[in-house]
Amino acid sequence: MRGPVLGLFGVFAPLSLVTVGGGQTVIAAIQRQVVDQHGWMTAPQFLNAFAISRMAPGPGSLLATLIGWQVAGFWGAVAATLGIFGPTAVLIYGVAVVWRRHQGALWQRALEGGLRPVAAGMILASVYVLMESLDGGWPAVAVAFASTAALMASRVNPLLLLVVGAGIFLALHGNG
Repeated sequence: MRGPVLGLFGVFAPLSLVTVGGGQTVIAAIQRQVVDQHGWMTAPQFLNAFAISRMAPGPGSLLATLIGWQVAGFWGAVAATLGIFGPTAVLIYGVAVVWRRHQGALWQRALEGGLRPVAAGMILASVYVLMESLDGGWPAVAVAFASTAALMASRVNPLLLLVVGAGIFLALHGNG
């Protein structure tokens, strides 16, 4: 359990503590660590792991488990999962006690108001990193923007969007 296994825990444990707003807020930081810094995956491999983690049931932070599995097999998956969920679980227990004790305090409202734009910015950074990793050129970007618009403007089932997106790329590349 040496080498990349401990490295996986060392990458995900600190990121766990900054997941303000959910796991999607640290996607850009995970990509930077896994692809750019450690070279454990290519950008397209990272994007594929992200897509699989979003389609699978359970928390989106299961991306860490998939990355750990790809980098170092079973023990890599265990180390990455403990790294992304462990520190947050301990921290949130302590924060919940303090939060309940000071319900409605001025500092608490200010902190909540300050964290919202930070979380939104982190999510936008994640979107930017994922868009940069897209294979497929302008059709992929167009499908991504059209899917986003459809989801924001209607109650369309995301599965329908997946089928339509796959159909578009099958039509574009099906014969070659």
